[in-house]
Amino acid sequence: MATKVRGVKGATTTHGTTAEDVLSATEQLLSTLIEANSIDQDDVAAVQFTTSPDLVAEFPAVAARERLGWNDVPLMCGHEMARPGALSQCIRILIFWNTDKAQNEVRHAYLNEAAKLRPDLSTASN
Repeated sequence: MATKVRGVKGATTTHGTTAEDVLSATEQLLSTLIEANSIDQDDVAAVQFTTSPDLVAEFPAVAARERLGWNDVPLMCGHEMARPGALSQCIRILIFWNTDKAQNEVRHAYLNEAAKLRPDLSTASN
């Protein structure tokens, strides 16, 4: 099978809104996605991080750079829409990954309260 760019997605929630809350939750989710898919940093094209509008203490990409050493991977952060009723204290990640795996072989992760977003893909842990 030829190498293609696949999307690996996941979401989690934090236990608070501090910088450490954002970094810890991001590290946990990113590590879960890496482990579940055996992702090698060199195969990552880019990563998009988003947070709910209430998380402003730190950029989630800092966890990828400082805690996982992803200094050569393009990383970008943004906010989700401020939709009424949307999940708060939520971090989402989309990894653009060069892989030989078929799309249905990619493992996604939805942790903590974010399991509500995709119960069919949930790997909830608290």
